[in-house]
Amino acid sequence: MATIISHTAIPIALFWAAGRKKISPRLFVTGILLSMAPDLDIIGFYFNIDYGAALGHRGMTHSLFFASVVALLLTQFSKFFRSRPMTIFIFSFISMASHGVLDALTNGGLGVAFFWPFSNRRFFFPWHEIIVSPIGLKNFLNSRAWVVFQSEIIYIWVPCLTFAFLFRRFQAKKRA
Repeated sequence: MATIISHTAIPIALFWAAGRKKISPRLFVTGILLSMAPDLDIIGFYFNIDYGAALGHRGMTHSLFFASVVALLLTQFSKFFRSRPMTIFIFSFISMASHGVLDALTNGGLGVAFFWPFSNRRFFFPWHEIIVSPIGLKNFLNSRAWVVFQSEIIYIWVPCLTFAFLFRRFQAKKRA
């Protein structure tokens, strides 16, 4: 998996690109939380749930179906988010679904069950250059941490922030 910190790059870039008029601060914070939420499935390790099971790591909570259901439920709170339901759905879905996408770009683990509940088959993308982060803080705090962060800076943060910067520049030129 990518580190929990780098999963936030997608909603940060989308918020920066779209701006506060489209994505309210409340929706932005929710997007940040949604981008990290799929990794709550690591609790399964404490209950001896098999990694490859639907409830295991990178299973149900990493699926496109799960992200869709959560995003659809959140559209019911448009007054709270001060955003249109379609904006809530798209931003929430991308924020949460991006978690599985980034994990499928890593070089470790069993892949991602994108199509749960229809299939528990795990997938990686053909290109997987992001160095997988060890699970658990204790396993992460060693010399490998810097190697993982370097990989994420190159393959997650730079592309996301470049996209946001270019999108904002394009929008500014379009208005001028």
